Amino acid sequence: MDEKPSSELSAEAGTEQSVAVSGVADGVSERRDPPENGDGDTLSDVLDIELSAVDDGQTETDIVLWEDPFVQDILADVDAYFATHRDETFADAPSSEFVATRFFDFSVFDDYDLLEYRWVNEPFALVAIVYDDDEMEHRYLVVEPEMNNFERYVRQDMVELLRNQLMYKEFDEDAERRDLFEREAKQMILDNAATVEEGSLHKLLYYLVRDFIDYGAIDPIMRDPAVEDVSCDGTAVPVFVYHREYRDLKTDVAFDRESLDSFTSRMAQRAGKQLTVSSPLVDASLPNGSRVQITLGGDISTRGANFTIRKFADIPFTPVDLVRWNTFSAEMMAYYWLAIQNNKSLVFAGGTGSGKTSSMNAISFFIPPASKIVSIEDTREIDLPHENWIQSVTRSPLTAEGRGEVSMYNLLSAALRQRPEYLLVGEIRTDENVALTFFQAMSTGHTAYTTFHADSVETVISRMQNPPLNVPVQMLQDLDIISIQQQTYLGDKRVRRNRSTAEIQSQEYDTNDIHIKRVFERDSTTDTHEKVSESSLMAEIAADRGWDDAELAAQLADRARLLQHLVDEGINGYVAVSSAIQLFDKNREEVVRRLDAGQLTEAYLRERGPTVEDLDSMGIDLRTLIEEE
Repeated sequence: MDEKPSSELSAEAGTEQSVAVSGVADGVSERRDPPENGDGDTLSDVLDIELSAVDDGQTETDIVLWEDPFVQDILADVDAYFATHRDETFADAPSSEFVATRFFDFSVFDDYDLLEYRWVNEPFALVAIVYDDDEMEHRYLVVEPEMNNFERYVRQDMVELLRNQLMYKEFDEDAERRDLFEREAKQMILDNAATVEEGSLHKLLYYLVRDFIDYGAIDPIMRDPAVEDVSCDGTAVPVFVYHREYRDLKTDVAFDRESLDSFTSRMAQRAGKQLTVSSPLVDASLPNGSRVQITLGGDISTRGANFTIRKFADIPFTPVDLVRWNTFSAEMMAYYWLAIQNNKSLVFAGGTGSGKTSSMNAISFFIPPASKIVSIEDTREIDLPHENWIQSVTRSPLTAEGRGEVSMYNLLSAALRQRPEYLLVGEIRTDENVALTFFQAMSTGHTAYTTFHADSVETVISRMQNPPLNVPVQMLQDLDIISIQQQTYLGDKRVRRNRSTAEIQSQEYDTNDIHIKRVFERDSTTDTHEKVSESSLMAEIAADRGWDDAELAAQLADRARLLQHLVDEGINGYVAVSSAIQLFDKNREEVVRRLDAGQLTEAYLRERGPTVEDLDSMGIDLRTLIEEE
């Protein structure tokens, strides 16, 4: 990425942003300010007046030529994009002069040091990390095309025309909705604003699509793969993001009250919910899989409506990612690999944001590819590289009386009749029936994984045994591994680490107690993962497989070596990693031979990875996959 941090929102900046936010999707203010020459004329009259004004040399603002090297790079990207992405059905590419002088307003960077920036919707939207020397903090800026008063006026007329034209149309899928909208918007722009400059037409189409189809003012943020959480705390308050590298950052995006109320109401509708005075709290999944919590402004939220979005990664983290970030060591990941292949059950525990679900998802790469998997969640977070996978999500009641609800317990009970080899439950919270059914599944031979809120092995066991879960000791003894995740600091940087990996040991002579054996512990002074005891679980696997100690050591060492090789070579893409794991499981000797010969390359792994058809059957967009990798 190329990037910069952000400043306090001035009243002027806040107002400007609220205009950008208030597109169709978010609710456009009904007050319309036509250009000075408009004076109540029709749209076509206004266009002619505006064009003549431009011809006479009357410009709304002074032309500014941006000379900073990074600005020149951005403008070159815009020119290059339009040169290679011509739309014969819409408008010609804007001139280089238009791009250089009237496309972006880079004065937002004047008070900061630009650290890096990233295109999130080229050539219209980029995000930047900047540093504010005065406040000594990083900020997050969103850069989108600048619109003058005339362009805003045309945009607002297009909004009203499109809203009326599309009001009663129904769409089967989001893709169909987008395609139809873009066709209608392009045609309407050409019919009503054909004399507007090409550059203005492209900007107009961008904002219409952004606000009707996408996520309005926060759409660039939603497109940034480095952002994990997005939160708006109320009216005229800057939106905050949780960035994978820079942690909590203030953005230059804010909503006025009208825009925020409209935006949150529309977002709830997109999630299939209604945000009303009688139902002021909404917890749901957005169409892209992200989790959203929305609160209606008023009695229970005195600063206005608010929302928090936990983004769903289009491409899941791989085991190599977790080793690369030092969440786990290669040795630990090899341990999990062998345990999962040999049907050992485990629980990932930790606090909010500690990486429990990401870790569970990543280690699921080790599940044999043909195994039948059933996953059960409240909101969609699990994403696996497997075809033989049933993905189940709970459903809220359809009526006020509670009819139509499909609970996690309902889905879990149904899953046991589907004969899964591996059962993944998004999280065990406070439902005793869910907890008992989950552990009953383990006791009847199913391999099961879940996540749990607890900060230590002892806390996991204590909370499981006591109300409201009340899991009997005998059932807990069927669990094999407890993995404790934590979010901690490394200097001033917040990181995720596996704090402890422990095994539950069954004792034939003592069925009324839980015995714990810690195998790996994190040394916080060196930020390393240490093996603190020999694994009884690995010894049990070796005995079942007929391996001696040397063979067990070789099995673990070869897996750790492969994972470390992928880390060292920067091979962490979805396709290459899943290919490497599957090739190892099918022909370990060949993979080791290629490692010895230096022939295990990314190109080799990609050639043998999932095909386009495989990815499509798993619901993965190949274009998104390639862009991410």
